[in-house]
Amino acid sequence: MDDNLMRKKILIIGAVVIVLLSGGYFLYCYYAHMRNQTQEILADTKETVPVKKVSKKEEKEETMKVDIKGEVKKPNIYSATQDDRVIDIITKAGGLTKNADTSIINLSKKVKDEMVIIIYSKKEIKEYKQTKEKQQQVLEICEQEDVKNDACIDQENESNLESSETHGLININTATIEQLQTLPKIGQSKAKSIISYREKNNGFKTIEEIKNVSGIGESVFDQIKNLITI
Repeated sequence: MDDNLMRKKILIIGAVVIVLLSGGYFLYCYYAHMRNQTQEILADTKETVPVKKVSKKEEKEETMKVDIKGEVKKPNIYSATQDDRVIDIITKAGGLTKNADTSIINLSKKVKDEMVIIIYSKKEIKEYKQTKEKQQQVLEICEQEDVKNDACIDQENESNLESSETHGLININTATIEQLQTLPKIGQSKAKSIISYREKNNGFKTIEEIKNVSGIGESVFDQIKNLITI
């Protein structure tokens, strides 16, 4: 009886060991299979998710710097994109001071990397007016030996300078469709509406009157008011 009991115990222990070994092997195979599937999914994800490459153009846009000096509230170096214009940099610099004179500045000119913008005071412009011929005065004040003002109107393309009060501004009473479209937020449709309005109303009496034109509200006016005249 003792021998039979011993054999039964050995058989039971052997069966338990076999079951444990089988279960362990099954779990090992299961987890190994799951690990391989996870690695395959991760590999597929890496292959299918596109890696965005920053083009040289985008990189340039992010690194453009413009130096603005003179009669602005916060003269400094500001980041800019290729779509920014002189008026946008002035806005970034906190706007013009009460002494600013932009009569010889092209506010709608697009900025470029390392550009220098100088906003002159009324006193500086007045002093130049009193002593120099208009064209010579603009050339000299914009192209001083120590620093050139890149924001000035290109003299090579400007054979006839307008009066200092309106130079560089778009006259909404005389501008063509093409000239009006150089203004921010003004496309062909709005440009035609502006011309249609001024023809029906014998011209604009104030620049604020342009807000009566369909499609030009307060938001658009705020962006163009420093670029237009009558």
